[in-house]
Amino acid sequence: MFANGQTIIQYMELLAPKAYAMEGDKIGLHVGTLQKPIKKVMVALDVLDNVVDEAIEQGVDLIIAHHAIIFRPLKHLRTDLAAGKTFEKLIKNDIAVYTAHTNLDATDGGINDWLAEAIGLTQVEVLDPSYTDSLKKLVVFVPTTHLDVVRDAIGQAGAGAIGNYSHCTFAAPGTGTFLAQEGTTPYIGKHGKLEKVEEVRLETIVPASKQSAVIKAMKAAHPYEEVAYDVYPLELPGKSYGIGRIGKLPQPQTLKELAQHVKQVFGLTGLRVVGPLDATIKKVAVVGGDGNSFVGKSAFRGADVLITGDIYYHTAHDAMADGMHLIDAGHNIEKIMKGKVADFLRDRLIQNGYTTEVVASAIHTDPFTYM
Repeated sequence: MFANGQTIIQYMELLAPKAYAMEGDKIGLHVGTLQKPIKKVMVALDVLDNVVDEAIEQGVDLIIAHHAIIFRPLKHLRTDLAAGKTFEKLIKNDIAVYTAHTNLDATDGGINDWLAEAIGLTQVEVLDPSYTDSLKKLVVFVPTTHLDVVRDAIGQAGAGAIGNYSHCTFAAPGTGTFLAQEGTTPYIGKHGKLEKVEEVRLETIVPASKQSAVIKAMKAAHPYEEVAYDVYPLELPGKSYGIGRIGKLPQPQTLKELAQHVKQVFGLTGLRVVGPLDATIKKVAVVGGDGNSFVGKSAFRGADVLITGDIYYHTAHDAMADGMHLIDAGHNIEKIMKGKVADFLRDRLIQNGYTTEVVASAIHTDPFTYM
């Protein structure tokens, strides 16, 4: 059975909720429709013409990308120009394009965490918090026969996360009553008769950003036609999310040693370094993509170096004047998301019995060649 496009995006938004995106970011569905069965998904960093050709050749129905194919408003859609030809191919081949950008950067276990992990950072924290999730308390009343099924469903959807623990819940037994009226199809009992059922009060914490997904999963797993549940706002602050990560190296390195390590880890043919190559590096900030606006924040947080991409000439001068070191590894290091997102979606689809195939684009989209 193939998953519907909306189902796949629900899984994607469990990984990267839209609420985590920076204001004005162009995320979501850009081309096509999700109201169709998806046989094959391709995960790509950029949606370039050769990536679309790759998708057509492989029979892909949906491209999930990090960088938006529509970033600025379109003035026209001319098929005699390069951009128009790409859109024409997508539409004629019924390929949808969905984008997860800064929400995938900011999320826990997203691009910046993957970059920090690849570099080998420890004691990793968010560099620049931009969103704090509010918390809700979900209480649902479940017949004892379905307690484990419902608990697992809401846990899989993101409920019950406390620190590094997941599926955290509390259950208390009790007796539920109901009287089924005409026109209902009760799971237990008969019309016109008051029923008493051994039930469990199941409660857990739910991040507000995942409330819709958790409620949907709960209702799908619950046997009752009408589910009795409550959602309460909590005063407790939730987890903070944001752009960039900051952490420590396992052992101090020189700037040159760290740059060589970054080059090797991300398979680069070259990179740019700002600062004395013999400088000692202990604390590292990392920002996937354009990190120019995070140089000062990195220095304020005590980082010895910022690893990022697309550093401007004058930004580099300012960093030098402030004694801040930089490693410009290029915007394309974000390609790490292709395999990671593909693995996440593939696992979710298999767990839920779908046969939709997920692949990572093999096209190298870095426009720069180092000579």
